[in-house]
Amino acid sequence: MIAPSSQLTPEGPGSVSGAPNLPAGFTDTFTSRYIAAGKLRLHAVIGGEGPPLLLVHGWPESWYAWRRLMPALARDFEVIAVDQRGMGLSDKPQGGYDTGTQAADLAALMDTLGHERCAVVGHDTGFAISYALAADHPDRVARLALAEIPGSPGTVTAPPLFLPGPLNDRLWHLGFNRIEGLNEQLVAGREEAFFRWEFDAAAKKLSDDEIRYYAGMLSNPDSLRGSFGWYRALDATIAQDGQRKTRRLSIPVLAIGGEKSFGDHVGGAVKAVADDVQSVVIAGAGHFVAEEAPDEMLAALTAFLAPYREAPATRKP
Repeated sequence: MIAPSSQLTPEGPGSVSGAPNLPAGFTDTFTSRYIAAGKLRLHAVIGGEGPPLLLVHGWPESWYAWRRLMPALARDFEVIAVDQRGMGLSDKPQGGYDTGTQAADLAALMDTLGHERCAVVGHDTGFAISYALAADHPDRVARLALAEIPGSPGTVTAPPLFLPGPLNDRLWHLGFNRIEGLNEQLVAGREEAFFRWEFDAAAKKLSDDEIRYYAGMLSNPDSLRGSFGWYRALDATIAQDGQRKTRRLSIPVLAIGGEKSFGDHVGGAVKAVADDVQSVVIAGAGHFVAEEAPDEMLAALTAFLAPYREAPATRKP
């Protein structure tokens, strides 16, 4: 049973009730909830029946990134699409954005929901957080799908400072987002221009409505600061990952790359830290694979999760 503290139902922008262009029937299956995760309050969109499946979005998105996959996944799983710390409607504390702390957030979330183990899908910054969850809490993750970065920071060689033009367009934010304070001054009031550049540099298929929705969710001081938190904690994450990569993952892992983005580099990076790796490259897709190629990503996840779907679910006593 879900704890009483998680029964609050968020409304308005950022919640299910305030999200535009959802698939037909979405609100019949999914609801927004605030969930107590230790001292933090996380927002998650939850629905469906079956073993738990945790979806962890990337930057600069929220649970909404998974909306096109969620109805089909909910036929076989209890889908839990969480807003990571600092993003969406989740709490935005001053610190705690290293992946070890964020992995602990997710473990606490699943404790509150009563789940002993789950399958996890992570994209972009959610890739790194989900990898940390599996490495730091190996008894909690049954299967792991990691999409669209070429390895969690600290498990692979960092990109050089000077990159070719197209790659610089894609990756310049890695340095910019880490700067303390200046980012907010430069981006505040220009959120749509900044985040539109990021989406357009990585994917060519997101609509104006979708980009405006994400930019709008980040157009307040706390949300803007929270969106940079993961990057500002990279030194701590890199040090943690240096230790994690000495403890190889033994669970099945699916590496997903977009052909027009990181492609098969994702699989190569995951094989450096895990023993049982499957790899798929989604043809024609850029970085935001769940939004650009939902049918293809759903097919990959459905096949990978089939053994987990058929296994008995476990709940915490």
